[in-house]
Amino acid sequence: MRQMMRREPPVTRPEPQVNHPDPAPSRLKYRLERLMLTPLFRVTLRVGLPLVIGFGATTWYFSYDSNREALMGQIAELRDAFETRPEFMVNLMAVDGAGDAVASDIRALLPLEFPISSFDLDLDAMRETVVALDAVETAQLRIRQGGVLQVEVVERVPAVLWRSGAGLQLLDASGVRVGPAQARAERPDLPVIAGPGAEAHVDEALALFDAAAPLAGRLRGLERVGERRWDVVLDRAQRIELPSRNAVQALERVLAMDEAVDMLARDIAAVDLRLPRRPTLRLRGGAVEDYWRIKALETGEQQQ
Repeated sequence: MRQMMRREPPVTRPEPQVNHPDPAPSRLKYRLERLMLTPLFRVTLRVGLPLVIGFGATTWYFSYDSNREALMGQIAELRDAFETRPEFMVNLMAVDGAGDAVASDIRALLPLEFPISSFDLDLDAMRETVVALDAVETAQLRIRQGGVLQVEVVERVPAVLWRSGAGLQLLDASGVRVGPAQARAERPDLPVIAGPGAEAHVDEALALFDAAAPLAGRLRGLERVGERRWDVVLDRAQRIELPSRNAVQALERVLAMDEAVDMLARDIAAVDLRLPRRPTLRLRGGAVEDYWRIKALETGEQQQ
């Protein structure tokens, strides 16, 4: 009975054998996966490859002349459409600070055909052209609202008349040429200088004219002698020959002597101050004869 009640252990059946694939990747796949893990390769794949493809396609497209010309034509049309918009157009030119003659010269030097686009104006080159005029000291060019090209000019102020081999020339206080003068009567208010090299010493000449103010009624001008010193030219063919240095002080000494003894009213041809320590008076021919006659009379009286 007990033997009938004894349970027998269950019989285990062998499981069927199943062939599983090898989970390890192939060598090629492994290398590709390793490359994908490299940051540089991923950036190259995402950015570099599209750039290379795009560059190659663009190069191929523009290798044809017709495609290049079509693109350049479209760009030119877009540029012209933008630059010729009303807000960029200049319709007239205004010249301020210049006289009629200078303004006419400026308009002749800048032959602009209005309306014109502001993009077609080279203001720096135009300013250089305006400043090249003798009568113009400085110039500024700008485009105002309303399409106006504003030319603001500062003219040179003539300070002296320079009598040179080329005729009369107007010079400013720094010796820069302002323009020609047809005759002395055109500018009777300006003093006259003459001689080669006089234009390089206008500042000294103006100081001498100021010092010679007491002789204004007789003063005819200054002449540069030897490109190193000045002669003061008076009426009645009188001259004051000044030294090369301290010319203003020497002229003031002559004026002091003239005020004391009325020296320049006498029959004197020149007052020579080229040697400041030994001033010399040169008399005219008649005055010399009178001098020697007087000396002869004085000598005769002394002998008697």
